[in-house]
Amino acid sequence: MMNAAQLYGKTAVTTASPEDLTLMLYNGAIKFCNFALAAMEKKDIPTAGTNIMKAEKIISELQNTLNDAYPVSKDFDVIYNAIMRNLIDANVSKKPEPLNAALKDIRDIRDIWVQLMKAKKG
Repeated sequence: MMNAAQLYGKTAVTTASPEDLTLMLYNGAIKFCNFALAAMEKKDIPTAGTNIMKAEKIISELQNTLNDAYPVSKDFDVIYNAIMRNLIDANVSKKPEPLNAALKDIRDIRDIWVQLMKAKKG
């Protein structure tokens, strides 16, 4: 049986627009990167690795759903590749520097996405 938070989360995802779902994915990747950084600080390598892999899965999903009909998709592909390289490097090296670089890029893309969503509505 689902608790209220799980039910709300499931409802939010199933009723969200594609734009909102993309924003949720960016926010999820940011959350998992932050969890991984916190775990690294505590020297909890297994938890750091698990959360980095969750962020990798999200970036991979975003990359796999790019629409080649739009020229900007090539730019996003380049950025997603750079983020993935940094996430993989962070997971292998267990160092925060590449993870912070990935996190900065994800935040930058998320912030641009939010601006695009505002422009579309307004």
